[in-house]
Amino acid sequence: MNIEIINQIAKELKIKNKQIEETLAMLEEGSTVPFIARYRKERTGGLDEEQIRVIQEQYEYQVNLAKRKEEVLARIETLGRLTEDIVKQVNECTKLVQVEEIYRPYKQKKKTRASIAIENGLEPLAEFLLTLPRYFKEDVFTSYINEKVTSEEEVISQAKDIIAERVSNDSSIRDKVYDSMYNYGRIQTTIKKDAEDENKVYQMYYDYSEKVTTLANHRIMAIDRAEKSKVITVSFNFNEEYIMNWVTRKMIRFPNSPAAPYIQEAIEDGLKRLVYPSVERMIRSELSERAQNSSIELFSMNLEKLLLQPPLKNKTILGFDPAFRTGCKLAVIDESGKKLTVDVIYPHQPNAKVKEAKTKLIKLVKDYKVDVIAIGNGTASRESEAFVAQTIQENHLDVKYTIVSEAGASVYSASKLAIEEFPDLHVEQRSAISIARRLGDPLSELIKIDPQSIGVGQYQHDVPGAKLKERLDFVVEKAVNLVGVNINTASVSLLKNVAGLTNATATNIVKYREENGKFMSRAEIKKVPKIGPKAFEQAAGFLRVEDGRELLDRTSIHPESYSIAKLVLKELSLDKKDMGTSKAKEAINDCDRNQLLESVGCDKYTLNDILDSIGQPLRDYRDQNDAPVLRSDVLELEDLHVGDELEGTVRNVVDFGAFVDIGLHEDGLVHISKMSRGRINHPSDLVSVGDVIKVFVYKIDMEKHKVQLSLLPNA
Repeated sequence: MNIEIINQIAKELKIKNKQIEETLAMLEEGSTVPFIARYRKERTGGLDEEQIRVIQEQYEYQVNLAKRKEEVLARIETLGRLTEDIVKQVNECTKLVQVEEIYRPYKQKKKTRASIAIENGLEPLAEFLLTLPRYFKEDVFTSYINEKVTSEEEVISQAKDIIAERVSNDSSIRDKVYDSMYNYGRIQTTIKKDAEDENKVYQMYYDYSEKVTTLANHRIMAIDRAEKSKVITVSFNFNEEYIMNWVTRKMIRFPNSPAAPYIQEAIEDGLKRLVYPSVERMIRSELSERAQNSSIELFSMNLEKLLLQPPLKNKTILGFDPAFRTGCKLAVIDESGKKLTVDVIYPHQPNAKVKEAKTKLIKLVKDYKVDVIAIGNGTASRESEAFVAQTIQENHLDVKYTIVSEAGASVYSASKLAIEEFPDLHVEQRSAISIARRLGDPLSELIKIDPQSIGVGQYQHDVPGAKLKERLDFVVEKAVNLVGVNINTASVSLLKNVAGLTNATATNIVKYREENGKFMSRAEIKKVPKIGPKAFEQAAGFLRVEDGRELLDRTSIHPESYSIAKLVLKELSLDKKDMGTSKAKEAINDCDRNQLLESVGCDKYTLNDILDSIGQPLRDYRDQNDAPVLRSDVLELEDLHVGDELEGTVRNVVDFGAFVDIGLHEDGLVHISKMSRGRINHPSDLVSVGDVIKVFVYKIDMEKHKVQLSLLPNA
């Protein structure tokens, strides 16, 4: 381990070196992030998954940075151009891009105008001009004419090319230009003459200017996308005259020298042709990277909240996949998510078999004792909502409904996994089942879909795919292990995300289950092919056996701590059967934890986790989040008035606000400016995906059928 790097990370994260050293040691041993966060708190000092991830990423980055610094210094040294100043500059770099910027002048490049001029023997002339001599000999230029450079004009031009590249390679000049562009410059966007933007998606950026330092991440992403779509051109406005004067003063100490005019021309060329475009690209790249990283973090945060929505337990659910021409596909699932029946109705145009559709829906609700109808939010969603609400009210049905995001449902329904699960059903019927299951157990169903297909976040399709996938895979793994998995009902899709398991071992678990029946204990997991001691150690605590022989197997207590858990129960005068009862909770509340620590001989983290599990053995991490809003009537835009107070569900959080489902066709936007009377850094400071919140109608646009909302009354 590199102590200097550990010191640096400890300082940044404001934690102790020991915590980082222990974390890195366990990662090196093959332990997973969820396992370390949950079952090795005594070694990490209680670090959570996010902190462990940052330590892992930061350490890898810093190791790569240190390695690159060594490589760059070694290569510059082989060129015979290494100085103490360069060594100091490289060692002070905190980012790879800074190291590459220092190394840039020393790289083997493609042929440039300057390199051609050097090959033609004009470097001595350029060096001579840069000394700013007081006078020239008459043949100073003509003496350099040769078979490649055949005129005095060419000699002067190529000498200036060499000086222009010197300007470009001067780190102090580039730093000055960077500072002027970034800290004092403005981004300017202009519509292209032949631009095609029929829906005026990028109208805001047809003629837009803003300080670089104030550009919000979502605007950077929008500008990048508009430029990529060939709608706009992007440029920088900054004080070029100031830069020119600064560089001139730096390079032309004797303005009266006959060489001064040539150097001045070379400075102008070097800045405009080489430095400005290069620094512009660097700043644009930095801005884009910052915005992309922010987009990835936002998407991952929203995805985590979506995955951790509480399940609708012990309910029979009817999935309703809306459509116009092809009909609305219906699917009823039982409390465990098992398909009971599928059907199709045609309540909308062009078929409009409304009476028949109502009859079918009523029969399904009554025959299967449906508790909730889950309506997908795609095409014909609000028309279907109106149809469902009317049917409920007219027939006094004892059933509620809610709108469910169907993002990615079609991707899953056509997947190999869905075909294997329901080989005899059509794609749309599988989609209806998926919609129902998303309400019954969001995590188990959403886990089957590529996270990038789940529509939460902003501009996620404009970020590096590999980087996004890596971050989202971490979020999925984190969510699955926070909740835990019932080993006797979980699919391969769910199991493969359990710490320590792979797709192969998850498949083996399901195969073992099918061949041998239910797992009756965690110990039995060791019999599954390819699950060795390390895999068992990592996975066991997250795999629950709810109806097994050992009651501790249904809790989040790791098997390695069963002996301690039994001691704790004994000290509290409890039996395993008392877990989760009022007797257990009372005993936990009344106990002296410090005394208990001494009696059982374990660390405080393990003891606290064991006590939590004894008090709530079947606790679902997701229960702390808001349950979905269930409705029985429909809301129309015409029903709303400015100032109305409503209840809604947050569907998406973006940099500029949050979209809230209040029961209309389109989600309403709560702009960040309407979230708090004081300043907030980001909408996620106040709201998260899945939150059920109180909102107020701020503005109604009848023409566009949109509503703006506020978290503030009388805003």
